[in-house]
Amino acid sequence: MRKDKVIKPRSIGVSSLRNGPFYTVASVELGNTTTKCILVSTNLKTAEIYEIEKEVRMTRDVRAPQSDEQIFGRTIFGVDLTRESVSEMVSDVLLTVLNRARLDIDRDLHFVVRSTGVTAGFADPDEVGVIVQALADGCLQAGVSPRKMTASLMAENLPPDLQEFTWLKKVYFDGAVASSLPPSDTSIVANEMEGELVTAGIKGAAKSTSIDFRHPVMTLDFGTTLAGRITDDSYPYAKTIGSFVGLAGAIPDALVRKSGLVPERNGTVLDLPQSYHPSKTKIVNEWFDDYIRVERVKETDTRFGTVPVNGKSANESKVLLIGVDAGTNGSKLAELEKLGQTIVAEAGVEVLLTAIDCAMVDIVQRIVNIVDSEGLLLRNTSLGLTGRSIITGHKPKLIVDGLRLKTGERWSSSHDLLFVEDGLAMGAAVAARCMNSMGTKENPMGGRKGDKCIMGQRMRLQKKGHG
Repeated sequence: MRKDKVIKPRSIGVSSLRNGPFYTVASVELGNTTTKCILVSTNLKTAEIYEIEKEVRMTRDVRAPQSDEQIFGRTIFGVDLTRESVSEMVSDVLLTVLNRARLDIDRDLHFVVRSTGVTAGFADPDEVGVIVQALADGCLQAGVSPRKMTASLMAENLPPDLQEFTWLKKVYFDGAVASSLPPSDTSIVANEMEGELVTAGIKGAAKSTSIDFRHPVMTLDFGTTLAGRITDDSYPYAKTIGSFVGLAGAIPDALVRKSGLVPERNGTVLDLPQSYHPSKTKIVNEWFDDYIRVERVKETDTRFGTVPVNGKSANESKVLLIGVDAGTNGSKLAELEKLGQTIVAEAGVEVLLTAIDCAMVDIVQRIVNIVDSEGLLLRNTSLGLTGRSIITGHKPKLIVDGLRLKTGERWSSSHDLLFVEDGLAMGAAVAARCMNSMGTKENPMGGRKGDKCIMGQRMRLQKKGHG
């Protein structure tokens, strides 16, 4: 496998699912730019994840709020959201996917995981619960049973054909997804759940490769906003020692908005062709140095890159919180729009797209520099990247060829590196299995690189906790 190859889940037909043992999950995600429902299924013997069907819509197409509805938040580009409008969109996208895949919601769908990247319009991290509830409303409207959205307490609550694959008689779900514990204070950043799912998803994607993507790891999700985690090599559960927040895809979106090539009000880089020849014009990172900030979030910060954070809690929890911003809370996005307009007018669209690639790769390098300087890169830390604004264009190749440690050594020559498509959706499949204790001892995702399955240690730990 080429190191710059983006891992995608293999597809599978409905007839194969019924030959089992497969665990089928719908991942429903409301993002700033796209709203998705992706159906994935996991082979419970091999732990490999397959994609069945997916539907992707632009979040900007959510219907406008009605006069009697309360706006509880908005996307980073100002699209207003109400509980009712979100619920309707989620219900429709979920039913569309199920109907296209010809899956029966009661018989064939085992679990639904909901997540959101829309956190910019909230006052504090705790308010994300409102939007997650709106997502739940949409799933219920579509006909999903409540028990398919919560962890099972007993094996008997699972379908009979899956009960032999659960460990619920011996362990319970204690909050660790793919053996990674969240920070002691989950209010550090509004998109903590997104970071958790992305980390789990990249672990799941690695099962189709020869890479052992177990702890310690660093994961980065470059959607419209940034998410991800750094974990240590604690055993049996790794601790979250770092987290990421701020702007990601919003930066290239701003650069194309006044290019004349996308709708100016809510266009994104996704509206442009994703295949192009890189420009031979020399791109210098200094073009963006006055606009893009990558730094450790301060203890006094309550918002970074428009996303609510709790810098004080991060410091007290000993979690390194790294943020990416354009100015202060997006204050220089308008200047990036003008910069993009100038580049297109003077040099053309290929130079702009090449400049975007270089800018995003430079952000990854600056993040790695901070993590490395803080001493949080262990000798065998793996890096996993996902999200539309880092796996597209020529960014994977540029990262493989150019990403460096502070010693000057290339990352890809000493640490594992993975690029994954739809990491968050694959994480939903992993999280659903964890919540129902459906681990695979022969192909574990939890624990440290090279170690055996942690199930025995989990049993001892939980027994001791009850003792």
